[in-house]
Amino acid sequence: MGLKQGWTGRFFEDFEIGDVYQHPLGRTVTETDNTWFTLLTMNTNEMHFNAEYAARSEFGKPLVVSTLTVAIAVGQSVTDLTQNAFANLGWDEIRMTHPVFAGDTLYSESLVLEKRESASRPHAGIVTVRTRTLNQHGDEVCSFKRTFYVYRRGAEQLQNLFPVGKSPLSLDGDSKETA
Repeated sequence: MGLKQGWTGRFFEDFEIGDVYQHPLGRTVTETDNTWFTLLTMNTNEMHFNAEYAARSEFGKPLVVSTLTVAIAVGQSVTDLTQNAFANLGWDEIRMTHPVFAGDTLYSESLVLEKRESASRPHAGIVTVRTRTLNQHGDEVCSFKRTFYVYRRGAEQLQNLFPVGKSPLSLDGDSKETA
């Protein structure tokens, strides 16, 4: 047995125009998620946290704040897209295409639209994707374009990040202190 490296994410070289990544984790949004995110971001629109107010709307109940939906979509994409990114360059064409309510489960997928080498950073490239998020019924609830810097494979900035332990990990559960 030996050291088995975990998933390290994609690097610039791994992205191909036209590839689609169905991000592996779904996320059910709760009423608590919605209330906390709304309050944390100081959003004072009662449509997101006042059931009586929201009951008078065409939806009849509170909407999940749209910035939470976008945040979940971005978070769902990290494992496939930006595990090795070091900067977002922009989000464009953000569309909220269907309401999201507490209890909805969201899934996201991304299509690689463009990629190019960085002229100023030889250790990285620039990738643009379109991400869409679907609810449990398959309704698209949001979509956006996102552009980010991502490291190339072997980039110096990613070398030797995991610390060296003071003692080796062993099957017997006893770590032996080394002098």
